[in-house]
Amino acid sequence: MELIDIGANLSHDSFRHDLPQVLERARAAGVAQMIVTGASETESRVAHDVASVHPGVLFATAGVHPHLAREWSDDTAAVIRELAQSPVVVAVGEAGLDFNRDFSPRPVQERVFAAQLELAAEFGMPVFMHERDAHDRFAAMLGEYRARLGPAVIHCFTGEASELERYLELDLHIGITGWICDERRGTHLRELVSRIPLERLMLETDSPYLLPRDLEPRPKSRRNEPMHLAHILETVAVCRGIDPAELADATTRTARAFFDLDAPGVGKCAATGSGDGQS
Repeated sequence: MELIDIGANLSHDSFRHDLPQVLERARAAGVAQMIVTGASETESRVAHDVASVHPGVLFATAGVHPHLAREWSDDTAAVIRELAQSPVVVAVGEAGLDFNRDFSPRPVQERVFAAQLELAAEFGMPVFMHERDAHDRFAAMLGEYRARLGPAVIHCFTGEASELERYLELDLHIGITGWICDERRGTHLRELVSRIPLERLMLETDSPYLLPRDLEPRPKSRRNEPMHLAHILETVAVCRGIDPAELADATTRTARAFFDLDAPGVGKCAATGSGDGQS
């Protein structure tokens, strides 16, 4: 089986000392490719640079998380625009709204979300999105842009049935994480995941966060990493009542089509081998 982790924060400091080993463990667990999430100007640069060193295996997004929307500036917009033109950057984001903690003022979040949707529409790029406790406003804003956007995914979906239905109406892909393995907060997802059309479903770890709670043995560090995507796959397969190999094949095909990825060892990113991600 080959898997694709569509959301891994491999630019996080916790991976700085052992990223080669993390990637090797992922490969051994069947994770062939990973999308490194860009969540700020700095992290987007690092995600780009990390992906450039591992062409064909790692790719990146470029964007600003709503928590950090207050840091957006004209310079930030210019950096994200530049990164978006690199062959290793395959989506704009992590963009969206988070009204759970309001680390950035809501009007600022909305302005920065809109700016990133504009960028994705301009470049014809997929958009990688975050939403928490902001469903109505998020859906309303996205609805205004949807006709101009290409593929769009709601990353780490944890919502209720009505929210899922609205996102599917908006023609979104749905990213499922180890939240589904959490017996405290994620049990509702075990039924909802069967409602996601197979061609809209993708899997992610959100490493180093969201270590599956039912993972045995649990790492002492409590750090999640891409190799645990296989565990999430098994859980989702059980919930959907299908063979894990069938689910792996479907979600991998969906992710490769969504992000326009070549298989490892194929295509321009893997062929260059130069580590220079800029076009």
